[in-house]
Amino acid sequence: MVVTTEVIRDLRAKTGAGVMDCKKALEESDGDMNRAISVLKEWGISAVQKKSSRSANEGVVETYVHAGGRIGVILELNCETDFVARTPEFLSLAHDLALQIASMDPKSIDDEDSRDDTEDFDGETRLMHQVFVKDPSQTISDLITEAVSRIGENIVVRRFTRYELGKS
Repeated sequence: MVVTTEVIRDLRAKTGAGVMDCKKALEESDGDMNRAISVLKEWGISAVQKKSSRSANEGVVETYVHAGGRIGVILELNCETDFVARTPEFLSLAHDLALQIASMDPKSIDDEDSRDDTEDFDGETRLMHQVFVKDPSQTISDLITEAVSRIGENIVVRRFTRYELGKS
C-alpha cells in the first residue's frame, strides 16, 4: 500500500511521533492506522528504555492546591535539559501528575520506593501503577512513557509530598 502524506499527518497528529517514524510504522503495518499506532508504541517503549539510563537533573517543582485549600501537593519532576523543562508539554505533565497525587494519594513512586513494609502491593499505593484520573485507559507509567517518546528525553518523578488538612 502506498502511504500518503495525509495518512502520515493523521498518524502524527494522533501520536506526536516524528514524520519519518510515522511513515516507517505505516509501511510496516501496510497502512493500518491501529497497527501503526501499536508499532510506534513498541518503538517508543524501546526508546524509553534506552533513555532511562541518561541523567535527568533538570526539571520543575510543581505545586498544586485542590479547590478549597484542603489538599496540596509538591512534586519534583526531572528531565535532561532546562529547555525541555520549560516546554508546555512538560509543564502540563507535571501539573497532571500533581493532580493525580492530590486525588489518588499514592504512598510511593514505584516498587523500589516503598515507604512501608505493610504497603498494599496491588498498585493503588504506588504512583507509577495507578490508573490516570484523566484517562482510565492508561497508567501513570504509560503516561510518562508516552511523554518520553514524544519529548525525546528521560523523565523521572524524583519525589513528592501530599498534604491534607487535618492528616499527619
